Amino acid sequence: MLLALALLAGGTALGLYLALGGEPGNVSNPNVEFTDSGTTPKPPKPKQLSWPVYGYTPERTRYLDAPAVHPPFKRVWLAKLGHLIEFQPVLANGVLYVVPNDGVARAVDAGTGKVRWKTRVGSLNASSPAFYRGDLYIATLSKRITALRAKDGKRRWKRNLPSRSESSPVVIEGTLYVGSEDGTVYAIKAATGRILWTYRAGGAVKGGLAYSGGRLYFGDYNGQVTALQAKNGKRIWQSGTQGRSFGRSGNFYSTAAVKYGRVYIGNTDGFVYSFSARTGQLAWRHRTGAYVYAAPAVANVKGTPPTVYIGSYDQNFYALDARSGNVRWKYNARGRISGAPTVIGRVVYFSELGNKTTSGLDVRSGRRVFKLSSGAFNPAISDGRRLYITGYSSLYGFEPRGRVARKPPKARPHRRKAQPRPKARPHRKHPKRRLDPSQFQKR
Repeated sequence: MLLALALLAGGTALGLYLALGGEPGNVSNPNVEFTDSGTTPKPPKPKQLSWPVYGYTPERTRYLDAPAVHPPFKRVWLAKLGHLIEFQPVLANGVLYVVPNDGVARAVDAGTGKVRWKTRVGSLNASSPAFYRGDLYIATLSKRITALRAKDGKRRWKRNLPSRSESSPVVIEGTLYVGSEDGTVYAIKAATGRILWTYRAGGAVKGGLAYSGGRLYFGDYNGQVTALQAKNGKRIWQSGTQGRSFGRSGNFYSTAAVKYGRVYIGNTDGFVYSFSARTGQLAWRHRTGAYVYAAPAVANVKGTPPTVYIGSYDQNFYALDARSGNVRWKYNARGRISGAPTVIGRVVYFSELGNKTTSGLDVRSGRRVFKLSSGAFNPAISDGRRLYITGYSSLYGFEPRGRVARKPPKARPHRRKAQPRPKARPHRKHPKRRLDPSQFQKR
């Protein structure tokens, strides 16, 4: 995202680049395997719901089936943090955990918007933390990975890296996976910070790693998409963009999403790509008019086909058929889109970097049903009851208007385990004392 901010004239440059080079256009290979069960898993009950990683699931699909969370909304709180927030918070146990660009991690009460604690983890940050079993894991542009206790922000461990990282971590069965700017992918023991294995990619790995079925998927700044075995880091397949054969491959900043047996990812060459998750075969690519830094959201919302939702620097937001790559609908946002969208219920939310607003579109038609005059990158998450929006430097808590919405669970206080109380002594009945009349004096 930091690089994206420096390339404000990128759309024009890319247009000239494509025109001069004769870059091939769209491709669709409908015979590449595609798995669609036709059913959408039910989300956990609201009181149990958390949003533990960037993208909601390890597959980074960015979709929550919560149709009750729908505009119009009423704002219930606003938390002004005073620093740019490129990557949205994660959510667990009624607390939002966020790390703005100032490198200070914050715990924000999801019920009130009050900051519960702050801990500095670096001097510059551009990633979301990951929550796993009571701890937070944060990769920073200060060349380190830090593990914090979620209840109070106390540091559990810290590991310095040879290069910076803006790859939002994911933790699977006690192992943390993260990429870095020198192209190294790390598997780290979450409990101790010990490095288990590393893999060296051909270029910087800036996006988060997506995990599905024992595999890790990511793109790099050498224009390659790679699948690794999560247990040992061995490469399964690697696929490049068509532009590599012309010596001018674009960069993969986008975090990949894995769904329907496919990998979906955007590239700065202006295309959105889909590869077979099993073999790496190109399924389709669709050209936009400019850089695609954004990560995609992938969802099969009731009443719509499986769809990839993604924005571009060409100021358009796209709904692409997940199987073929064909355009279902397109919305002119009138502003560059650099961050990832999120689908919550039947609405997809995204922010425009150019005019710093956040919009919500009906996934069936592309009609706008929500607008907030704040935003820049990755805007929305939810707990199934409320909507939490990340503005430019603030967090917002919204709940649906026109119905009685139950408040999210209060942040659980962290207290020491209470000691058992001593058993109460049984009450003894005292025998009635007989009074001797001779003891009383007559008045």
